Amino acid sequence: MSLKITGKLPSGKHLQRLQQSANYKNGAFQNLSLTPMKPEGVSYWKMTREFFKKHPETVPQGKLPFVKTDLKKLLSPEPVVIWFGHSSYFMRVENKNFLVDPVFSGNAAPVSFMVKAFPGSNEYNAEDMPGVDYLILTHDHYDHLDFKTIRKLRNNVKWIYCSLGISAHLKYWGIDEKKIIELDWWQSEELEDNMQLTAAPSRHFSGRGIKRGQTLWSSFILKTPSHNFYLGGDSGYDIHFKEIGNKYGPFDLAILEAGQYNTMWPLIHMMPEETVQAAVDLQAKTLLPVHWGKFMLGMHPWNEPVRRVLIKAGELKVNVATPRIGEPLIIGDGFKNTSWWDMQS
Repeated sequence: MSLKITGKLPSGKHLQRLQQSANYKNGAFQNLSLTPMKPEGVSYWKMTREFFKKHPETVPQGKLPFVKTDLKKLLSPEPVVIWFGHSSYFMRVENKNFLVDPVFSGNAAPVSFMVKAFPGSNEYNAEDMPGVDYLILTHDHYDHLDFKTIRKLRNNVKWIYCSLGISAHLKYWGIDEKKIIELDWWQSEELEDNMQLTAAPSRHFSGRGIKRGQTLWSSFILKTPSHNFYLGGDSGYDIHFKEIGNKYGPFDLAILEAGQYNTMWPLIHMMPEETVQAAVDLQAKTLLPVHWGKFMLGMHPWNEPVRRVLIKAGELKVNVATPRIGEPLIIGDGFKNTSWWDMQS
């Protein structure tokens, strides 16, 4: 294992700048609401013990169905989203290419034999990406910030927008710091073609080692002349969704995490029903549930998140898009869903 994979924490003048953030207190970044990692009465020993009693269907029994789309030939006049499983996706918007939290190395851990991708879920790699105009990084966990992928992409990316502190990892990995723009919550940057990117709160944490909270975790709002997107990152449910919806909504599409949940960590990841409520709070026309379908980081059946999302969405009358990995989701095109996850037990 390369020791570089864990990254590097902010230090020196960079750290001094981060400490000026209103979200940095008591030596670390903080959530808007008090967010303990686990409920009272739940020990880390209990969490570890329960993990080994996880559901027998946490991984699919066979290879997942997928679509291999030539990303270099996407010519739709409407925005297109390509989900790569878990929380990685590509967006073609206003003739610009966006890539969010790409993890193409086949695993989501500091060592390659841990947290391996499901068969059929890792069919895309860095070489499949066209020139990336904007790489967006929500936080520094291994299932969102991948050393091998970033290294392979470094010469194919024009700009990198990320949460505060993440540039320390990127510069350590040889990325040109002139490409990197860090954003604090509620900060906005004007992009090309009259587009605007805004960092917004999420309810989560950060860290690639023992020390947590040294870099920020964020969601992002991408506003174009004709569309509005919410890029959720990881988050537990909280009041920030309604605040974002009131300030920046409605959204044509909200991309929200819906998997890797558990009652033993209820504040840092959403239950699927909370994901649907968050979409309502955001005033989203369509919900794309992510953070499932590639890695086993929780203890629930691998396809339970989407099933629970659809049940709740039916109750709240929320439109949900459930594309296969690699299948183009064209915004405003009346996407037809299939229950592809039922093809595997």
